[in-house]
Amino acid sequence: MIKQIFEFKKTDRKWHIPVLAGLCVGIPILGGYFTGTMAGGKLASMSALVILYVHTFSISGGMVTLMTCSFGMMLSFLVGAIFGFNPYIGALALGLFAMGVHLALFYLKMNRPPGNFFFIMIASVALCMPFDWQKIPSNIGYIGIGTVISCLLGLGYTLLVVKNNTDAPLHAKSKYVNLVESATFGFMVGFSLLIAHLLRLENPYWVPTSCAAVMQGASTQHIWQRGLQRVLGTLIGLGIAWMLLLMHPTPLMICVSIIMLQVIVEFLVVRNYAVAAIFITVLTIFLAESGSNLSVSPNGLIAARFIDILIGSIIGALGGWILYNEHVHWLATRQIRKTRIALGRKKGV
Repeated sequence: MIKQIFEFKKTDRKWHIPVLAGLCVGIPILGGYFTGTMAGGKLASMSALVILYVHTFSISGGMVTLMTCSFGMMLSFLVGAIFGFNPYIGALALGLFAMGVHLALFYLKMNRPPGNFFFIMIASVALCMPFDWQKIPSNIGYIGIGTVISCLLGLGYTLLVVKNNTDAPLHAKSKYVNLVESATFGFMVGFSLLIAHLLRLENPYWVPTSCAAVMQGASTQHIWQRGLQRVLGTLIGLGIAWMLLLMHPTPLMICVSIIMLQVIVEFLVVRNYAVAAIFITVLTIFLAESGSNLSVSPNGLIAARFIDILIGSIIGALGGWILYNEHVHWLATRQIRKTRIALGRKKGV
């Protein structure tokens, strides 16, 4: 187990994918800096991560996936922005939305990594922003700008690099099993946001985001391993972020750091999640936190983020145990089938 945590895996991922991700994130954030709209630039950079859903198998398939996920990003932010008026309704909405996204990706055959993670992240951020009806259209506009930039760069990338191969096959899975997984995933993500609100955490979106990240594992062992990797990587990453913030970096330095960190993260995340989590932590702090939080109180910020991520990782690990518990799956699947048969008999009568 310890060996697997620190092991660097071999991967066939091309070197230009991290560079492409860095460009997609970098253009909006630099645009926000030079136009004096850093908050909007950061939103656009988050949505530009949609580029990670392009898999190098076919040109047409890659672009359809990219445009579909771009719409999903805007929908995710819209859902979060609409239901952000009440923390408890927001937690319920996030849980139902996470369940719906998990199901939709399964039926659209788009459930390979990064899966539902970025949709949940965008929705969580929108839910936890100060509620303001008037700002929703402009914020969705920023989200749209980020996805358009990724679509244009993705089109150029697929035309230059990608060959028209057939898409990689996905593992078959029972629709009943997927329904149980989706319900479990949605419940744990919504529950994690509810816990964050009950604890009155300052930026509660870190908790469901961490929960969703840990639950991306492929098995119970993988999820526990991923949770431990995230906590260890986060602890080191917070230390690095704290030292960097004590230097009082300028907004331009933060923008450049975000671009460099994105490239490093995409290079490492498929090789070793624990090491990648170090840079993910610094990246997300620079990207998600406002300028005032970064400069005024780095000590309090770092301590708060560790607590948030630790809580989210623990809930995610618990959710992962439920997600891959065969007995729970068997009982839930059997109950769904019984209910469906009973409803069918009533309709027949």
